[in-house]
Amino acid sequence: MRSLMFLLVLVLFCSLQDTSSAMDAIISANSVCCEGITHKKITLKQIVSYHWTTSSCAKKDIVFTTKAGKKICVDPENTFVKRQVVILDSRVKV
Repeated sequence: MRSLMFLLVLVLFCSLQDTSSAMDAIISANSVCCEGITHKKITLKQIVSYHWTTSSCAKKDIVFTTKAGKKICVDPENTFVKRQVVILDSRVKV
């Protein structure tokens, strides 16, 4: 009886591990990590939205999404990028 109970607990534990691993895989599949960043100035007319890269990425960057659907990695420390982000944030609040 004890071995049956142990086996049941073991099976439950393993299935929970598989579920959490699957969630990690989904999160990392949906995350975009930047291989490099562009230093081109992207106009606000082109930008639809932005988001930060996730913690699973090696470096914390900003990703601009353009009207054409392109995702462009930019340096969050760049003064021009900081201004673009402030303006984009104010668009959302209005």
